[in-house]
Amino acid sequence: MTPVAIRHAIDPATGKTLDTQALRDHFHVGGLFQPGQIKLVYSHYDRMILGSVVPDGAPLTLDKVENTGTESLLERRELGVLNIGGAGTVSAAGQTHAMEAGDVLYLGMGSGAVEFAGEGRFYLVSTPAHRVCPTRLIKPSEAKRLELGSKDTANERVIIQFLHPDVQETCQLTMGYTQFLPGSVWNTMPCHLHDRRMEAYLYFDLDADARVFHFMGRPEETRHLVMANEEAVISPPWSIHSGAGTGSYTFCWAMAGDNADFTDMDMVAMEDLR
Repeated sequence: MTPVAIRHAIDPATGKTLDTQALRDHFHVGGLFQPGQIKLVYSHYDRMILGSVVPDGAPLTLDKVENTGTESLLERRELGVLNIGGAGTVSAAGQTHAMEAGDVLYLGMGSGAVEFAGEGRFYLVSTPAHRVCPTRLIKPSEAKRLELGSKDTANERVIIQFLHPDVQETCQLTMGYTQFLPGSVWNTMPCHLHDRRMEAYLYFDLDADARVFHFMGRPEETRHLVMANEEAVISPPWSIHSGAGTGSYTFCWAMAGDNADFTDMDMVAMEDLR
């Protein structure tokens, strides 16, 4: 049985009382991508599970997980898998999917045990499901692309949407990643809120000495977390989620909740940030 670290939900009034270490204890997810290990974190925000798998020369199997109350993780859940490493395979429900870096695999409810192999570094996001949606391996060329921002505002970027209503049917999981062009560092600014769903970010493609300053909290009570390469952050529905890096980077975003409409956002005016 795969163990899971638990992150309980807290309200914004409690959030603004936390010091740096307490903020990290609640929202920062480090220590992912350990060779030969499966690492999972269970968030009580919309019951999202996020984690990583690094086979490191020997296959690893994800099946029964603590805290889900089911015989298999995917008995009542769906799963998104992003490969940020070398070539690898993911096998489930009698099918083996070859994944290159940048590919995203969707596994529907009832897929059973999942085996990971090869040189991949697999990032996982799982959310509760109520019906079966078709399994699909999605290449970046098959995803929906949005080119946004400009050099003048240091946010020239490409949003690549994989688990999105226009690309792949899911129960509630929405997932993709955003890549920055050289010289651009700002993500999700002007910032926004969406009380109808939570979000998680994985920051990657950073140099070892690079960092991203992830901004969170209520617009009138902002806080920040300093993020290194291949670290994740849990963003509650009441919080902004924005960031700026010391260089270009990529981040994987994943959302769960009532609304899968990517554009469902409550924008925050710049003059309202504190």
